[in-house]
Amino acid sequence: MNYKNIEDKLKEMLPEKRLKHSRSVSQCAVKLSKIYDCDIEKAKIAGLIHDCAKYFNDEQVEYSIKKFNIKLDPLEENNLALSHSIIGSYIIKDVFNIEEEDIINAVKYHTTGRENMTLLEKIIYMADLIEDGRKFPLVDELRELTYGGKLDEALLLSFNNTIKYVIERNQLIHPRTVSARNYLLKEIQ
Repeated sequence: MNYKNIEDKLKEMLPEKRLKHSRSVSQCAVKLSKIYDCDIEKAKIAGLIHDCAKYFNDEQVEYSIKKFNIKLDPLEENNLALSHSIIGSYIIKDVFNIEEEDIINAVKYHTTGRENMTLLEKIIYMADLIEDGRKFPLVDELRELTYGGKLDEALLLSFNNTIKYVIERNQLIHPRTVSARNYLLKEIQ
């Protein structure tokens, strides 16, 4: 399925504001792919499609979990903010006929990260955070690091910021994010 066909299908799945975000993530992922010598077409598609399950209703979530036999962990259950990436990794195979494992994993881990992320996974994770429409404290610093060739440093800052944010709200931290952060910290040091 080509970019235009994916975009047309996403128009049925996402509100206009989220589709605009997805287009912006795709554009950012293309820019980052040029900086870090990553496959531009895969980044473009992964960026566009990363939130395909973000607006699933409860019935769609339940249907997808049963259809694909998806095993959500306790933090992902009843939490679309976390589970949409896992569910989306199955939807892109089923609805969009995407079989490339690196695109599937980029979608799957774009919310939590994971240990030993691939270059494409890192690019989609960061593109989702720093696309032009994002406004939050540290976004400019994250953009500067990411566009300045310091992808791992940007990821580490992002993980640290996410963990602090979740702690400040007295919420549970997903273990994949902690593992991703610790793995990356060891790699950088």
